[in-house]
Amino acid sequence: MTSKMAKVKPKMKHPNSGKRVKDKFKRKPKQQNGGKPKFKFSMKDEESEIGRLMESYLTATIEETSSFNDFPLSKKTLRGLAQGQYRKPTAIQRESILPALQGKDILAAAKTGSGKTLAFLIPVFEKLYTKQWTRLDGLGALIITPTRELALQIFETVAKIGKLHDFTTGLIIGGQNLKVEKSRLHQLNIIICTPGRLLQHMDQNPLFDCTNLKILVLDEADRCLDLGFESAMNAIIENLPSERQTLLFSATQTKSVKDLARLNLRNPLYIAPHEKEQYTTPAKLQQNYVAVELGQKLTMLWSFLKAHSKQKIIVFFATCKQVKYFYEVFRKLRPSTLLLPLYGGMNQERRNKIYTEFCSKSNVCLLATDVASRGLDFPKVNWVVQLDCPEDANQYIHRAGRTARLNTSGESLLVLLPQEEEGVVKMLEKTKVPINKIHIDDKQLFSPLIKIQSFLAQSPELKETAKRAFVAYVKSVALMKDKSIFDASKLDLEAYAKSLGLLVTPRVRFLSRKENKSKKSNVKTDVKVALDENDEDESDEEFFTVKKSERFSTMDQPEEEPNEPEVVTESKKKITKVKLLKKALVTNKKICFDDSGNAVDEEVRDEVYDIEKARAQLKLADAEDKERYKNLQKAKRVARKEKLKRKADEENEEEDDFGSDDDEHSVDLNWLPDPDKVYNEDDREVGSDASSAEELKPAKKTPKKRKIADKISDITLMEAEQLAMNLLK
Repeated sequence: MTSKMAKVKPKMKHPNSGKRVKDKFKRKPKQQNGGKPKFKFSMKDEESEIGRLMESYLTATIEETSSFNDFPLSKKTLRGLAQGQYRKPTAIQRESILPALQGKDILAAAKTGSGKTLAFLIPVFEKLYTKQWTRLDGLGALIITPTRELALQIFETVAKIGKLHDFTTGLIIGGQNLKVEKSRLHQLNIIICTPGRLLQHMDQNPLFDCTNLKILVLDEADRCLDLGFESAMNAIIENLPSERQTLLFSATQTKSVKDLARLNLRNPLYIAPHEKEQYTTPAKLQQNYVAVELGQKLTMLWSFLKAHSKQKIIVFFATCKQVKYFYEVFRKLRPSTLLLPLYGGMNQERRNKIYTEFCSKSNVCLLATDVASRGLDFPKVNWVVQLDCPEDANQYIHRAGRTARLNTSGESLLVLLPQEEEGVVKMLEKTKVPINKIHIDDKQLFSPLIKIQSFLAQSPELKETAKRAFVAYVKSVALMKDKSIFDASKLDLEAYAKSLGLLVTPRVRFLSRKENKSKKSNVKTDVKVALDENDEDESDEEFFTVKKSERFSTMDQPEEEPNEPEVVTESKKKITKVKLLKKALVTNKKICFDDSGNAVDEEVRDEVYDIEKARAQLKLADAEDKERYKNLQKAKRVARKEKLKRKADEENEEEDDFGSDDDEHSVDLNWLPDPDKVYNEDDREVGSDASSAEELKPAKKTPKKRKIADKISDITLMEAEQLAMNLLK
């Protein structure tokens, strides 16, 4: 046996050094975060750091904090802030972080774009870090926001800053997979959610446990505590432990005692660094408004988008149906900018896609409702256009705050109707909002009305969308609280419908109902005024009427009998208010007529329209109708039979007349030769056979042909041929 020896290659050496090549591939420590080694921290170091932080919370002051390094924060938090390029705190961060670290309840208000998200996220991280919170401890911090997009934005900020911490964070919003959320909810330390989805998990998920909750945060607290979320927030707060720290942040903070009592705040600290400033909006935000007729709004917006095609714009509408219609119409008009819609009824995946797409692009226009007005940090927005008037000053501030964020510049344009101008300007002046009026040059307006009308004529679906947008806008104006500014009766509905491309103004049912109610109320007030006048007249008459009383009788007059009553003049009967109301109100009257067309009195009508009698009469009439129908059918059958019989008789008469000598059209056969003299007996037999064959054939229906066949049945074949030739000649 021969064995093959494996050849072993010698180990190569590096040409420049005496080290082997394998030294070049030695394992190096894993690197991340820009080539720096992974950040590690031992348990002893953490415990010593936590002890140091707890001591510094009591001694630190706000005046000494000019950067994040001056705050008593953990190394993991400071490192995450440095990686996120956060170095100097803003005013709201400087004044709220340290009291929150000390465990106080906070009620904070600051301008839009001032960095409120970091102001409550940093205390959340530090609170759980000092408690040495782990996954096994369950839920430690709960952050509630009014919109899904704002919750997503906070979640991204947590992932950016708190990635060095060991906390588990979850995003709980509508439109996501509920089963996946249920299975992972009990492992989360920080939950960022919307009120509706959180309440759903509280009701349906047995694994949800919030007994160990340490800190509760409400971002955009005034909106969370609004009437729209009142029932959900009340149910959520009832399930939370009372011993907790609560932080409320918003640009327009609530000071309602009722709202604060619901949250069980303990000596809350109110922080508003910008409250003493001259204006409540950012300093670099240029704010203007323009007064436009309702029928010119669409033309004005289209002209604005064409003039600012290379800028980033947000346009706010009052309703979702308006956003849908304007997006569909403007997309067909093909503007030079990218259009994106964002409203509440959209699918969550599409909403997230549109949000990220708008954040990443520069020349784009977002058509949105107030879903995008709260807390969202859109980068580098140039213009915010409020096509529909906001409900109040707070809503205006939040809408305009989507631009000019974090010391950047931006512009805001508010579009008002002429009847809204005076009231809105006064409202904004009271809340310290500086706004200037500008005028639009009519020469720069481009009306796409003809194209829009053609689009609606081609697409019935688009036409229905336009009708829904029309009704939704009118309804939103009618539901506004401040009736001194918003009056649906003053809207030029025909012009607005025409501007949307509708040739016929859609019917708005609730407006007609409202008008009917107002008419009825006016009638009632007129009746009340008449009643008051009648009461005054009656009181005057009663005041001046005096009863006649008999004087004592004189000696000349005879004494009256004591049983006779005193003679008193009859006073006018007092008319009650009910009778006056009956007189003033004109009731509907029903007039009935008999069969001849004469009006019937009520008594006679009751007799005539007795139900039992009418029912019996109907039965009799029904029986008569059936009998009449039977007789009619019988008469028709008899007439049909007589007609057929008459026709048969006429046909028989025609048959008899055909063979008579008097008939002019009869055929004379005397000229024919005698067949016995011409043919033999054999030929006659053949002819007889042919004639018998002719007889076996079925007879024709017409009587004339049958008569002729009987006449010529005795003619032989040759004679028949000769006859046919003569007839043809």
